[in-house]
Amino acid sequence: MEELYLEDCYINEFDAIVESVIDERYVVLDRTAFYPEAGGQPYDTGFLYCAGKGYPVVSVRKADGRILHEVGTSELNEGDAVRGVINWDRRYLLMRYHTACHILSAIIHNETGAKISGNQLSEDKTRVDFSLEEFDREQLKAYEAKVNDVIDKKVPLSIEMMDREEAFKIPSIVKLKDAFPPEVLYIRVITIAGIDRQACGGTHVVSTGEIPHIEVFKAENKGKNNRRIYFRFRE
Repeated sequence: MEELYLEDCYINEFDAIVESVIDERYVVLDRTAFYPEAGGQPYDTGFLYCAGKGYPVVSVRKADGRILHEVGTSELNEGDAVRGVINWDRRYLLMRYHTACHILSAIIHNETGAKISGNQLSEDKTRVDFSLEEFDREQLKAYEAKVNDVIDKKVPLSIEMMDREEAFKIPSIVKLKDAFPPEVLYIRVITIAGIDRQACGGTHVVSTGEIPHIEVFKAENKGKNNRRIYFRFRE
């Protein structure tokens, strides 16, 4: 299957052929721009259109190497030509949140050395988990200000598929070496110029200038050396 979002995150409409339909509700296509839930980023929603009828895509996930588009009960069949249309407002919002998450995570790591242990995007907020003994409100406001400074500078972002051995020369990716099985020959690398460089399969904007300013509005202690912060876009 061709995963169109890996090279161009801005594709929101595409043509495809139905390869199979599982249990009358999960559609497998030969190519897709729908993002399947992974890495803390929610799945895309939208529609598959065929012969003048639209089938709402309510969830998208990967299973057994295939991307499953859940459309409920459908009349689609193997070989049907369809046009996929993504809910762009949702996708673009998550793209901006994902890039903002990379910026904030990089700043926290560069400032404190803390390892980022997880993140979860949503349409109204995003959380970042990291290892740190303690933090205070002044620290959080300093992180927030630095993220917004990067946003104001309209820093470019690039996406490249790198040979695994070349990718493993990047310090931030070396620590993930064991996460890539031997059959993975190429690794997708997201670079925010001068800010961050890491392996990531998610969708992102091409410039930090597309992101609204953020505000860190909540902080939690989640156990020993485990901290969680939430941020959202300012209205």
